[in-house]
Amino acid sequence: MLILCMDGHQQLAESLSKALAAEVLPLESRHFPDGEWYFNLPANVEGEDVVVLCHLHQPNDKALGLLFMAAHLKEMGAERVGLVAPYLAYMRQDIRFQPGECLTSKYFAKLISEHFDYLVTIDPHLHRYHHLNEIYSIPTRTLHATRIIGEYLRQLSEQNPGDPLLVVGPDEESEQWAKTVATAAGCEHLVLTKTRSGDRDVAIDIPDVERYRNHLPVMVDDIISTGRTMLRTAEQLQQQGLKHPLCIGVHAVFAEGAEAEMCAGPIADIRTCNCIPHNTNQIDISYLMTPAILELILELTSSKTEATTEGKA
Repeated sequence: MLILCMDGHQQLAESLSKALAAEVLPLESRHFPDGEWYFNLPANVEGEDVVVLCHLHQPNDKALGLLFMAAHLKEMGAERVGLVAPYLAYMRQDIRFQPGECLTSKYFAKLISEHFDYLVTIDPHLHRYHHLNEIYSIPTRTLHATRIIGEYLRQLSEQNPGDPLLVVGPDEESEQWAKTVATAAGCEHLVLTKTRSGDRDVAIDIPDVERYRNHLPVMVDDIISTGRTMLRTAEQLQQQGLKHPLCIGVHAVFAEGAEAEMCAGPIADIRTCNCIPHNTNQIDISYLMTPAILELILELTSSKTEATTEGKA
């Protein structure tokens, strides 16, 4: 098995290579003056399973390079070419809100399915789609980071036993997410109840607030983009007399100025999974992805063997 890192996230590529006992391929890539891609892959990939690693944050330039490379790998004789995209782009446009709007999620899925043999991703934006196989025609695995976040928090709690953790869900919709993380972490969770008294006035109610005075609140979300939901919730927790919370995100998207705005507020720290490279990365996802990659390759190998046997019969 070989790994080809297409997004410059070398740290994750090395971590994944250790978990899979796979070699990371050398790749020369650059842009011509007019913006066109240039690639040179000197390694021999004939008969190999190649795992292409690429987070798809800021996807447009990356996506075109992926399509070129998938075609090139197959032309060079690779047995299988899989895409491991910890952050999967083009999932938000899943319905036409206005006449004439382009369903980019559907068309992007078709392009990826035509060029790759399988897809592994983490916590994609599944809103109106319930499963990736509704738009992707290749085998897919949708992984969830709740368990590894919970394990990370458990280790954090063991290192700092004087600061019991409290996983906080900002609203009722976050109940299942907060509960799953807290269960894995072995700590309590709390879902905030918001009471709106006007267009701009929102108050939260924390039952038995005295009980949580000494706890370290932990807010978890799949994407940190503007960070304003976490920031507003942190301010509300502070108003109730709780400690400044630790904020954890799966995907470190961070709109311009978002991290600075969050750090200026009542937030203890920000930590993220290394799906997208960022200075807040603290939680390694490589061991979450490894079993899914191996499972898919095994399934595809078995299917090919069965098809070959049937053909001979």
